[in-house]
Amino acid sequence: MSEPVREIDAVLFDYGGVLTSPVEHSIAGWLAADGIEPESYSHTLRAWISRDAADGTPVHRLETGELPVADFEALLAAELQTTDGRVVTPDGMLGRLFAGMQADSAMFGLVEDLRETGLEVGLLSNSWGNTYPRARIDELFDPVVISCEVGLRKPHAAIYELALDKLGVPADRVLFIDDAEPNVFGARAAGLQSLLHIDHASTRAALAELVPGLNSHPTGVTA
Repeated sequence: MSEPVREIDAVLFDYGGVLTSPVEHSIAGWLAADGIEPESYSHTLRAWISRDAADGTPVHRLETGELPVADFEALLAAELQTTDGRVVTPDGMLGRLFAGMQADSAMFGLVEDLRETGLEVGLLSNSWGNTYPRARIDELFDPVVISCEVGLRKPHAAIYELALDKLGVPADRVLFIDDAEPNVFGARAAGLQSLLHIDHASTRAALAELVPGLNSHPTGVTA
């Protein structure tokens, strides 16, 4: 009886919301702690990151490194309203926004399990200036492609092509995993296989269908 055939040779992971707890949970905690009206935040972000938004919004320029974090924080603070009429303090805003994000040990365990099967694993992430655990990421992933470091952003095709060049694996043999639908669609348009991340269990189960030797249930996780 022949061995099962591996359907992919590499996996590219997004960072926030895939390898961490959901970003929206951290945002909700920040809005509550800073007394910011949630609708003022969601209205602004819809205008800056919707599919209809033209290139060059503050978010786009932040993600590609054109706009310094402090300048972005000032622009965002100017659009926000507080529940008690106070002026929103911009300094350190992004740090507070991402403070509730925690590394998902089960997902990091999945990355290590994939490496054990012989797959290549890489990181491909848009950056909002949040702190990446670089030592851990550099240890686990090859390549690491972060938008502000390369001047490109998802879901534009060029950033996927750059990651593919660094992997050296054909697009149709690479699975990209993200929790944002536009980025998943962008990867698919660039020729990659793609998966919308909902939770650890469903992502691991989907990968187990593609990768012989990967258990659909984890044998252990690492911090």
